[in-house]
Amino acid sequence: MAAELDFSPPEIPEPTFMENVLRYGLFFGAIFQLICVLAIILPVSKSHKTDSDSFEPKNSETVKKPKATAAQISK
Repeated sequence: MAAELDFSPPEIPEPTFMENVLRYGLFFGAIFQLICVLAIILPVSKSHKTDSDSFEPKNSETVKKPKATAAQISK
């Protein structure tokens, strides 16, 4: 009866090249998706926001000053 029981591990074939490519491609795809989701969830650094704000006028006085100088030049 002990001879009938086979406790040897099952034979698993070696993965082919395409199976390896698929496996690692899925891992890289999952990591890329996690990075994209984290980029949406985490806030943007403040230094980036101040750089984009520098192109916009800070208040109405900075907009009016060039017009006043242009009016003085024309006189």
